[in-house]
Amino acid sequence: MAFKNQGTTIISDGREITVNGLAVSANARQFVGVTATTSPTSALSPSIFQGSVSGYSSGGYTPVPVNVIDKFPFASDTNATDVGDLSQTRYGSAGQSSSIHGYASGGQIVPPASSVIDKFPFAVNANATHVGNLILARRSPTGQSSSISGYSSGGTPPISNTINKFPFAFDSNATDVGDLTSGRYGSAGQSSTTFGYTSGGETTQPASASINTIDKFPFASDTNASNVGDLTRAIFYVAGQSSTTHGYTSGGNPASNTIDKFPFASDTNATDVGDLTQARSGPAGQSSTVSGYSSGGTPPLRNTIDKFPFASDTNATDVGDLTQGRYVASGQQARTLS
Repeated sequence: MAFKNQGTTIISDGREITVNGLAVSANARQFVGVTATTSPTSALSPSIFQGSVSGYSSGGYTPVPVNVIDKFPFASDTNATDVGDLSQTRYGSAGQSSSIHGYASGGQIVPPASSVIDKFPFAVNANATHVGNLILARRSPTGQSSSISGYSSGGTPPISNTINKFPFAFDSNATDVGDLTSGRYGSAGQSSTTFGYTSGGETTQPASASINTIDKFPFASDTNASNVGDLTRAIFYVAGQSSTTHGYTSGGNPASNTIDKFPFASDTNATDVGDLTQARSGPAGQSSTVSGYSSGGTPPLRNTIDKFPFASDTNATDVGDLTQGRYVASGQQARTLS
């Protein structure tokens, strides 16, 4: 796709362009005084949440907080490798993914919660950098990703219903853009091309009131979420995955092996479509274009990477191991630009 900047043509894949060394989303027509216009014959290709290259598991609890960023390939079933570190040792972060970076937002550093938004590149194996902050420090928010923004919803303490949003095009603090239908933490996050979903979660501390609610909020406007369905069970510390047509949850607390699935096309309840290889609380979720992944969890402390197909409703298989057993890590996925 061609863009014009003061008479200079900039070539872009339709998702991000580079202006003066800064990555700018092609969906954002203006950025720091630079106007980007698409040619009449071109169209913006929609970004999808799924990855096509690798899954990542960032941070977590071992039973001490860690900052390790693990990476495993989608093309083959194999173990993860340690490819970098978060800027802080922490667990319970929310994971987000742009076309070129992974993000981990919030989390817990013993004892305080964190507001830090970390960013690490997909193109090279490198440490994360601190690029912004959430509105408030929070543990166990859940993450969603549009083509141009990352979202971090819910969290604790105190238990929050706030939906935060931060841009992928530049490094900046998050803004408060809406509310979930109820305060919660430890939910699963899913993303369609047009909506973010927050499913399940815990509504009180100490933990005693899990919910099965599926909330949905639009990416196109900053507004509150609505309740659009229910999971098959009340659950928290549950992993989220996304195909192009459905959202998934897997595992959760109390320790579960259930894989739930709900459609993006209609607002309806989830159905139980399979099982993980092990019951587990606090796994991290990753999504390729064809499979969902659930990595780590407890009890006991697990390093297992499970994979289940999006094309059929069936049980997961064990396809590899993280570099260490951990739970409540954040999940990200890298995709090539197309």
